[in-house]
Amino acid sequence: MAIYSIKDLEKISGIKAHTIRIWERRYQLIEPQRTSTNIRYYSDDDLKRILNVSILNQNGFKISKIAGMSESQLRERVIDLCLDTRNTDVQIESLLVAMLELDESKFSNVLTNSIIKQGFESTVENILFPFLDRIGILWQAGTINPSQEHFISNLIRQKLIVAIDNEMQNFIPKAGKSIVFFLPENELHEIGLLFYSLIARKEGYNVVYLGAAVPIEDLKVIVETRDVNALFTAFVAAREKDELDTILQDLTNAVPEYPIFVMGLQIKELKPVLPKQYKLVASAQTFKEQIAAL
Repeated sequence: MAIYSIKDLEKISGIKAHTIRIWERRYQLIEPQRTSTNIRYYSDDDLKRILNVSILNQNGFKISKIAGMSESQLRERVIDLCLDTRNTDVQIESLLVAMLELDESKFSNVLTNSIIKQGFESTVENILFPFLDRIGILWQAGTINPSQEHFISNLIRQKLIVAIDNEMQNFIPKAGKSIVFFLPENELHEIGLLFYSLIARKEGYNVVYLGAAVPIEDLKVIVETRDVNALFTAFVAAREKDELDTILQDLTNAVPEYPIFVMGLQIKELKPVLPKQYKLVASAQTFKEQIAAL
């Protein structure tokens, strides 16, 4: 069982620590435990309850009414809200709960409902990417454990691979151009890479998918032996800005004649000055427009 400080609850739920303490005293929403040295801490169950309370409170339920709900009533109200695909914040919070509970069924229900209503691409961009960015921040803060992150990442990865397999059943290259998809060394999070490789395939581009942790020397061999028109990479793993700048420049030096599409949490957070050959990918639509100009 994981343990959390009140600051951890604040980071994950978005509810101020001061507010959580008021809810504890006034409504007994959660009851912290204490270590032998009298330090307060919270359990996974406390965190899940706070996330569910946050969902209802953000959607107009008074805290006094929420406090009077049983656990089953609380879950039922949250599920009802999750069915409203217009409310992406609720769906993201619900995916967080599914991750904490290691609940594949809950995760699939939220995602499938959104895919039916909004479509696959919109669900990935509007729900999964913000959700993964949030996980990335929590991971860096040390407030989730590796098993939870691996569990949810593998579920998402499976869905993307199925979508790619379905796309390849009837794939007919239209553009006559190829894009190499890769992650640099020490980068292991492939979800963004898989999604944009799916977009490229849908647009009729040949994809050379190299996957995670590709050494620059190996990348040079690929572009020298294949007819390549562009490359695509992403930066998710936590790193210092100087390190990120160095990797970007090393890639420029290794493959100077190719445009490189780039995305990822670290690009958003660190905001590096990108060399001229880089093209920042902000959305599926902008990526489609960018590759159309290759």
